[in-house]
Amino acid sequence: MFGEQIGVRMGGFAVALEEPLAVDRPATLLHQRAEIIDGHMMDVERIVPGVGQQPGHRHPPAPQQRQPPAPVREIGEADERLRADPQLEQIAVILISGLGRPEDEANGLKLGAADYIAKPFNATVVMARVALHLQLVRQRRMLERLAHVDGLTELANRRRFDELYAQEWQRAQRNGWPLSLALLDIDAFKQYNDYYGHPAGDRALRAVARTTAAGLRRPADLAARYGGEEFVLLLPDTDAVQARHVVDDVCATIAALELPHAASQVSSVLTVSVGGVTLGGHGPESAAELFEAADEHLYRAKQEGRNRVVWRAALAD
Repeated sequence: MFGEQIGVRMGGFAVALEEPLAVDRPATLLHQRAEIIDGHMMDVERIVPGVGQQPGHRHPPAPQQRQPPAPVREIGEADERLRADPQLEQIAVILISGLGRPEDEANGLKLGAADYIAKPFNATVVMARVALHLQLVRQRRMLERLAHVDGLTELANRRRFDELYAQEWQRAQRNGWPLSLALLDIDAFKQYNDYYGHPAGDRALRAVARTTAAGLRRPADLAARYGGEEFVLLLPDTDAVQARHVVDDVCATIAALELPHAASQVSSVLTVSVGGVTLGGHGPESAAELFEAADEHLYRAKQEGRNRVVWRAALAD
């Protein structure tokens, strides 16, 4: 019934109606059941890591009696733990509390709750308010997607790339994993637009974008439109040899589209130039330095005649 993520907090803990929250770390979750609406038993999860957790006891027995409402201070502490987890911080939390004074409701909302419901409550009203918040979640996600997607190519946009690149660089440094980055530029694209017209240029951009995205091999790999006719590939946990295979295949597939380019001095069909670099585990370069190195190698690819890949392997630590 409720496929989106939303929490309903009872006794100071956020819970999910009908379906568990999308968390892939069950060791941090304590499962229990609670009567919340008209005596019906519905599955809920405590999603605040570590609360009430005992070593070796993942599923404590359900309480025999309802616990008294948690003080606002304890709810605030639980919310802080919730917001500290990147996987849970965006979950809308509804507080269901036995504290029914206006100031209690105001305090609950100040703590970050999306809604506040005082006991005793009407089941129909609760379900309607949950449905409203689920609708708001869907709308927010749609807006977030629009903010992260390039309108023409439907790839991730530069803003989204910048966010994920920062995260992946930090993860590579933390775990000692390689990280590969490639900048891809369509050869003589200005001349292509001048010769064939901008509508044809837009179609070419979309074709290159689809081909580039289709060439990625792992869920974490990212293709983004960086600007104009320039694209960027982010390949986490991918060494230089693996990255070259991916990029070489992408370049060959783009050329195999055989999009005519009569205005190019490089080839009779549309081609691309690529500059790429790989960061070794705990490599010495910052995220900005790594990107600058990729840009320098793209410049070299253009200087050396275009329609080629120029790659730099990982530097020594």
